[in-house]
Amino acid sequence: MDDLWPLAALRVRSGDLELRYMDDADIHALARLAADGVHAPDAMPFTVPWTRGTPTEVSRSVLTYQWGARASASPERWNLELAVVRDGEVLGTQSLTAHDFPVTRTAETGSWLGLRHHGQGIGTRMRLMILHLLFEGFDGLRATTSAFDDNASSNGVTRRIGYAQNGAEVLAREGKPATSRRYGLDRATWDGRPAELRPEVDLVGVAAVREQLGI
Repeated sequence: MDDLWPLAALRVRSGDLELRYMDDADIHALARLAADGVHAPDAMPFTVPWTRGTPTEVSRSVLTYQWGARASASPERWNLELAVVRDGEVLGTQSLTAHDFPVTRTAETGSWLGLRHHGQGIGTRMRLMILHLLFEGFDGLRATTSAFDDNASSNGVTRRIGYAQNGAEVLAREGKPATSRRYGLDRATWDGRPAELRPEVDLVGVAAVREQLGI
């Protein structure tokens, strides 16, 4: 589908990790992965608690969300959901979402990994890879993200990369209030990263994707 839907050929590679636009097999693998657990039972890192329910219900939540994301990409509004892959195995997903990107040059990152892949340093690497796509591939000027106060791993990755906190809001999470921290990362800070936060990243298919997204 590369000629009609260039996003299908998008790849971001660094070492043994690859971020790639998901085909049906990747979405199926992601759904099965989510059914095996995304976080500890007493945690909830998401505003919408899609990880609650039976394994089948969780898998179906992943399928419907991913199908919707694939179908809705346009220059005015897009949500790139990329599979995080190592040695052919889908480990999770890394997203990049934007509204009116050709004007704002701003996009939001989001991600999750299967529970069995936590604690291996993958979260930092995949965030750096998607930011490379945003800043170097799409000529972005600003990245944003957010995390609940009790999501220590996500907050840790965000601060380590160099985002600045730019506010907080109280959201309803499973019927209770929870504080979510907002962060921003501008192009100047990205360009000034230390050497250890500058992995080699290869981009594939970006020129055609830029045309599809109106960049």
